Amino acid sequence: MKRVLLTGVTGFLGSHTAIQLLNKGYTVIGTLRDHNRTTSMKDVIARHTKNIDHLTIVEAELNDETIWHRLMRDIDYVQHIASPFPRKLPKHEDELIVPAKAGTLNILKAAAANGVSRVVMTSSVASIVYGKKQEDLHHRFNENDWTNASVKGDSTPYFRSKTIAEKAAWEFIKQAPTSLELVTVLPGAILGPVLEQDFGTSANIVMKMLDGSSPALPKLGFDIVDVRSVADLLIRAMELPQAANNRYIASSGYLSFKEVAEILKRQYPKRKIPSVELPNFVVKLFSRFDPSIRPILIDLGKVRKVDNTKAKNELGWNPLPAKDAIISCAESVFNVGLIQ
Repeated sequence: MKRVLLTGVTGFLGSHTAIQLLNKGYTVIGTLRDHNRTTSMKDVIARHTKNIDHLTIVEAELNDETIWHRLMRDIDYVQHIASPFPRKLPKHEDELIVPAKAGTLNILKAAAANGVSRVVMTSSVASIVYGKKQEDLHHRFNENDWTNASVKGDSTPYFRSKTIAEKAAWEFIKQAPTSLELVTVLPGAILGPVLEQDFGTSANIVMKMLDGSSPALPKLGFDIVDVRSVADLLIRAMELPQAANNRYIASSGYLSFKEVAEILKRQYPKRKIPSVELPNFVVKLFSRFDPSIRPILIDLGKVRKVDNTKAKNELGWNPLPAKDAIISCAESVFNVGLIQ
């Protein structure tokens, strides 16, 4: 029975990946930052697998070098999913960039020192599609593209943190005298079924449309992917020999906020779901009073699309449709009581 160390087991993607690994017969050692969540997290995961006895949850901080060396003993694979993801912009970008990069390097150093076969790192399409000029947006981005983190007018601290951490990981693999293999998976906005009330940040997209807190829509869009499909791709990236030392985009396609709202309106015709798009200048005006809006400003009036054919062709990945990700997310936020 292979042993997988999974960082960020309490997260939206982390918990779904743990469930799929357990259902495939792996032993999973999941890490979290707050040990007080251990029991509740095990209870959540136990609802979706018969193999809960094969899950161990331990407390670990990304910046604690020592603990990772201890946790890597007798580990076959690492799923490095944990990364700071703020609901609003930090006061200083290093609050995100430093722990994201240092944590990634701590994981890789410990994995290399302990003979781990492969690390699969969850990055983001944010490390591909930003830091661009307008003329760069006319083609679909693929795994050969990188965000230019020096162009701060077309990136955010979070996007820069994902880019810098992933580049640091590839540089480590290039320089380190080790047989350790690395694969990075780059999801778009992750939707799909929420398992508990501590939900993934991307689910806010659907929740704000359903609960009436968004009376109108910004003119922008994003690549969407179901959390279950991302977990599936992470495991394929871990298991399949041909995935070694590759990047893979995880997306089911690009949708605008308006298209998402239309899908929800058809599913919930009695709910008051926004349909009017706001002019860009109004969104910018609102952002002065609501800091949570500021990270989306760089996408107003821009379309950034990615190409997912590499994961499909090389790993046989077949993601759920974006519509399924949206509807299953909506159904789940009602089921867990996030929206009445």
